[in-house]
Amino acid sequence: MNSADNESNVRCSVESTGGSVYNANALSKGEIDFGVMQSDVQYKAFNGEPPFSGDRAVKNLRAVFSVHPEPFTVVARADSGIKTFADLKGKRVNIGNPGSGQRSTMNMLMDAYGWKMSDFKLTSQLASNEQSKALCDNKVDAIVFTVGHPNGSISEATTTCDAKLVSVDGPTIKKIVKSEPYYSWATIPGGMYRGNPDSVTTFGVRATVATTADEPEQVVYDLVKSVFSNFDQFRKLHPAFANLKKSEMVKAALSAPLADGAKKYYKEQGLLK
Repeated sequence: MNSADNESNVRCSVESTGGSVYNANALSKGEIDFGVMQSDVQYKAFNGEPPFSGDRAVKNLRAVFSVHPEPFTVVARADSGIKTFADLKGKRVNIGNPGSGQRSTMNMLMDAYGWKMSDFKLTSQLASNEQSKALCDNKVDAIVFTVGHPNGSISEATTTCDAKLVSVDGPTIKKIVKSEPYYSWATIPGGMYRGNPDSVTTFGVRATVATTADEPEQVVYDLVKSVFSNFDQFRKLHPAFANLKKSEMVKAALSAPLADGAKKYYKEQGLLK
């Protein structure tokens, strides 16, 4: 997307933030106008579920569109003995930085398995861009991402040292996927990363773009129009965007009400009735 839209004079700047939970809170405080967040975080923020209970609920949150699937991904050192998610217990694990989507998912999984921090040999809270180095420097046995594929940090880890993608499956995971509307099964194709020839089963969310009801309808309309009218260009911005479909982006994993400006554009284009 251009830094300025010629028709609306809306300027866009990309900011690196603490992640999904941070973005939802920043939207509620008016610190940012648009934010990317996992579909589960969008759902919990709008519906007032932890960590957005009580007055932390973001009732004015509005969905704009969803983008790529973001499978929960576990990468472990090949010499760690970790074959499945359940094997993380007793190991050195980076559980993600507070406010990130992967930390939110990891907290949910720990609750589902009945794990506490003390059940791990070590827990670290490194940001995504620090994880791969820690893994290959043998500071941790495993790292977690909630991310679209292919991913640069995971490529770095599997190229720099012997690292394996770990399946996230089993009865507990099946129960979670069945019970929550924002999760679905996901497959990370084999051959995408060095030393990982086999496909890996996991589950995941989608990345979603959100705003608030306070954002002017015309601004939302112009942003959506700039993405959807330059769709081929948009899909080339990241490898994970390659298989995006407009029909899915306007519906899939959107658990907050659609922003009025987005709804107006989608109806004009016949993407929504």
